[in-house]
Amino acid sequence: MKELDFEQYIRHTDASKKDKKLAWSTAIGLQQVDGLKPSEYLYETAKRNIEGELTFEEAKKLIDSYYLTQKARHEDERTEEADKVSSRIAQLLSEPSFNFTPYFLIAIHKRLFDGIFKFAGKIRDYDITKREWVLDGDTVMYGAAFDLDNALVYDFKQEQSFDYSDPFSDATIKHITFFVSRLWQIHPFGEGNTRTTAVFVIKYLRSLGYKADNDIFADNSWYFRNALVRANYTNVQRGIQENQVFLERFFRNLLLDEHNELKNRFTHIRYTEKIAQKITVKITVNQQAIIDEIRKNPFITQQQLSDIVGIARFNINRNMKKLKENGIIKRIGSDKAGRWEVIK
Repeated sequence: MKELDFEQYIRHTDASKKDKKLAWSTAIGLQQVDGLKPSEYLYETAKRNIEGELTFEEAKKLIDSYYLTQKARHEDERTEEADKVSSRIAQLLSEPSFNFTPYFLIAIHKRLFDGIFKFAGKIRDYDITKREWVLDGDTVMYGAAFDLDNALVYDFKQEQSFDYSDPFSDATIKHITFFVSRLWQIHPFGEGNTRTTAVFVIKYLRSLGYKADNDIFADNSWYFRNALVRANYTNVQRGIQENQVFLERFFRNLLLDEHNELKNRFTHIRYTEKIAQKITVKITVNQQAIIDEIRKNPFITQQQLSDIVGIARFNINRNMKKLKENGIIKRIGSDKAGRWEVIK
């Protein structure tokens, strides 16, 4: 109930307090990736910060002090973690400083989980597996403990060589998707990787000039994790390959203000298997040519398809309607400014 009250409060608070609202809603929303829920005290403290009664530092200190009092003893360890990490994420997101280095990523983990995990700010020295709901209990193959430092250095070096001169192009969005998915797959810490990655990515995108100022991390944090899992999971026996389309939709919504559906059930391997099983209709030569061209250029027009495929525009339209009816392609956005997508 208190969570619902806070959502209503956030929604109706003065727009001039936007940055503080965003910091807290993102911080609280990210706790969902590990099934954590903050306490009523955290919500009240967040409101006081948003209203200007407390600085972020004072809010963090109040939360830390709260868990030293008799009153907080009824709260369990997971609630304590949610409260402390939420206040620290909110403070970090309010700070303009940023360094694009593996050490800054490690420093974020240290600040978020100091006093919560013994290994806060330390690269793990053991291999890990995690049972994932989205994979029916299977696990992603995370980075090997003996090579985590090298993996981080390599990924950061590769990222620094990318040209962001066309920041809103399809190629750039795909690149961001790939970089973030690979950074998360390394999983350098024993716990808290997704929250640490999210905070780092938000600050990184802002440093590049992206606004990254909507509530997508707050409202879709579990989807974000599931999308990261699917971007790094392969199961040859079940015919499942790494699939970055879910994560790309997330970033297209964040950076391009698109409105792709971000539903967790879409990311589940059983759901995508069902979709694959349904696509058993016979594809004609012309329809396959249309699919191939859409894959190359999602913004291609029917007239361009007509010229390339070599059939009348009327027949292009008829074939595309058939492909849509069979769930093989779909239109995203308006007729003029939208794009096509091939559904696997």
